[in-house]
Amino acid sequence: MTYFSPEVFSFLRELAENNNRDWFAENKTRYEQRVREPILQFISDFGPRLAKISPHFVADPRPSGGSLFRIHRDTRFSHDKSPYKTHLGVHFFHDSGKKAPSVPGFYLHIAPDECFAAAGIWHPDAAALAKVRDAIVADPAGWKAIKRSKLPIEGGSLKRPPRGYAPDHPFIDDLKRTDFVTSVKLQPRDLSSRSFVSDFAAHCRRMSPLVKFVTRSLGLTW
Repeated sequence: MTYFSPEVFSFLRELAENNNRDWFAENKTRYEQRVREPILQFISDFGPRLAKISPHFVADPRPSGGSLFRIHRDTRFSHDKSPYKTHLGVHFFHDSGKKAPSVPGFYLHIAPDECFAAAGIWHPDAAALAKVRDAIVADPAGWKAIKRSKLPIEGGSLKRPPRGYAPDHPFIDDLKRTDFVTSVKLQPRDLSSRSFVSDFAAHCRRMSPLVKFVTRSLGLTW
């Protein structure tokens, strides 16, 4: 089936132009039926494919508290008081996520102007970040294999080497990283394809070496 029809992108564009509670209330049924329900079906259908990559990552199709991020923004500490996100986010985190503050996962981002698949760990806490860095030092062959795979490692980095790591370490540029993620750019037409659930699974498999390395660095089961 087609999970991400042109209606999904039309809704998000209109929401960006009418980001207020009155408009959303008038279009809530449209959101639930044309946007949310097909995405929840995608999450459900992706679950068996995700289990083949690793059985310890969760595809939860519940409408609230599951893999689909809430469309409501948390405006408590933001100058931007717009009540709704103008993109959709779907996450597939490690099943230890309720016990650990920072866990790796796979992610799908849907917006009219930017779609991508991503994987790894984003903004890990200090303890998790230290474990990944220590794993790079302890297993240089394993990290070198990640580098040879040509996966683009993305995210933030420090300007200077982190304390406790040799400035001349062969992987110092990676030890400076504060995120360990990789991504694949997508087009709306990719998401509208009937083969997208299989295509997304293929992207996740290609990105899985990084996720596997991070998972094991954190002492979690792959």
